Amino acid sequence: MVQLLEVTDVSAGAPCCAPLVKEPLGQQDAEQLAVRLKALADPARLRLLSIVASSADQEACVCDLIDPVGLSQPTVSHHLKVLTTAGFLTRSQRGTWAYYRLAPGALDGVTRILATA
Repeated sequence: MVQLLEVTDVSAGAPCCAPLVKEPLGQQDAEQLAVRLKALADPARLRLLSIVASSADQEACVCDLIDPVGLSQPTVSHHLKVLTTAGFLTRSQRGTWAYYRLAPGALDGVTRILATA
């Protein structure tokens, strides 16, 4: 048995989709957010960020970050650099040691964008 399909006239002027109710993420904002999310998309970096955020004054010495993640010092330093470049951490040098601090509002910015998406 042949079943006939009903044809709908789409040229009648009625929109097929609901209009946008807010401005979508622009190209430049999307690229910046992608860089920041890429920095977070690594388990070691998430752990490092969590350790720094959980430390007193949200600051930790690189010497205290190596053992908890079980990676070599150069690898930890690389991950910390990525997090710093992405704006999640700030770095200060004290003698031979580097100290990393959670950047104020860094996580809030990502959360805010994702919550409104």
